[in-house]
Amino acid sequence: MPQDPMDFEWSYWIEWGRERILLLLAGHLLVSQVSRLLVEKYKPWCLMVYGMAACWLLLGIKGFAVILLHAAISFAVAQFQLSLLTWLCSLILLSTLRIPAVEETKRKWYDTENEYYLLLFTVSVRCLFCTSFSLEYCWHAPAQKSSHSFPWMLAYVFYYPTFHNGPLVNFDEFSKQMRRQEAFSVKTNLSILIVGIIRIFFWWCLAELMIHLMYIHALYSSALPLESASYWALAGLALAQVLFFYVKYLVLYGVPALLLRMDGLKPPALPCCVSLMHSFTKMWRSFDVGLHRFLVRYIYVPMGGSQSSLLGTLLSTALTFAFVSYWHGGQSYLWYWGALNWLGVIVENGTKRILSISLIQDL
Repeated sequence: MPQDPMDFEWSYWIEWGRERILLLLAGHLLVSQVSRLLVEKYKPWCLMVYGMAACWLLLGIKGFAVILLHAAISFAVAQFQLSLLTWLCSLILLSTLRIPAVEETKRKWYDTENEYYLLLFTVSVRCLFCTSFSLEYCWHAPAQKSSHSFPWMLAYVFYYPTFHNGPLVNFDEFSKQMRRQEAFSVKTNLSILIVGIIRIFFWWCLAELMIHLMYIHALYSSALPLESASYWALAGLALAQVLFFYVKYLVLYGVPALLLRMDGLKPPALPCCVSLMHSFTKMWRSFDVGLHRFLVRYIYVPMGGSQSSLLGTLLSTALTFAFVSYWHGGQSYLWYWGALNWLGVIVENGTKRILSISLIQDL
């Protein structure tokens, strides 16, 4: 039975996985386990060299140079130790991905659109990693700068399991866990690997069944069936779509999360099932946990967050969703999506505050 071809993200990453990415991830696993067994002290540098080699192999010398240049510029700007300047640098680097002349130049480097998109997605995710490292550099005292050197930035930026699509791990978490030396057990790691592969294979089979049998995205691509459907049918389609999105990210984030665990790191929690969620706030906290931690640590809290005035909280939340919309591409529909999510979170938090008033509780 033919599959629904309209979900670009699933088709794209499955195709790349089958071609080369899964093989490169297996190579990372081998290098990681050998270095943990023989040279635990040098594990970060072994993985850094492997990640740079994998980047060079997939994206070519020019793609590798772009990512290295982004890291070098971010590190140079971080030397001023000004958070605002670091953010300005990050936004400028992110904006270069949307300059038509730059896009056309990068397209000419590759034979296919898929190769160009791989560079685009990778650089977008690397921008977040560079931002995390640079802000941590700005916030740490001079005595701690040795743990925030340029080699550590490269080890973080070129860490291969999270390289192309995430999940996002903040530098402070990555650095602490990567430095920690633990007792290595081949038997324990082998059991983690086998159980992890079985779970991911089950999720992948479920996603493939959904995309071969349900045709959710094909239905959404045509206005005619949507216009003729009842409200109950539309609600069912909407639920089916978000459930597929959930299962899809169990696979896309499950593979790197398994490798993180094999490396002795603690990955961000995998997405919670959307059927268990009833609020915008919980959705943002528990679907993409790595992105949520990034947004809270580097945007929401520095801008005042929930500890500031009502206006400050509104502004902090608005800037957080504005960045999410811009990072995802900045198209008009993304600004609407961000604004509606911001409104949902504000209404929920406002309602909670009202319900916390003793008079309202008595009523």
